Amino acid sequence: MRLFESIMFGLFKKKSKKDILLAKYKKLNEEAYKLSHHDRKASDQKLKEANDILEEINALEEKA
Repeated sequence: MRLFESIMFGLFKKKSKKDILLAKYKKLNEEAYKLSHHDRKASDQKLKEANDILEEINALEEKA
C-alpha cells in the first residue's frame, strides 16, 4: 500500500524549476548523442542548448 500512496502523491507533487531544467538538459544531451552519429552540426546545436540550460541551473543554485 505504501508504494501506491507514494506513486499517487508523487503525481500531484509540483516539480521545481531545477528539476524541470535538469530533465530538459538530460533530454537535449540524449538527442545530441543520437544526432552525433548522423548530423554533427545539429548535434553541436543541441549541445549548445544543453549547456545554456546547465548555465541556468548553475545560476539557480548560486541564487539559492
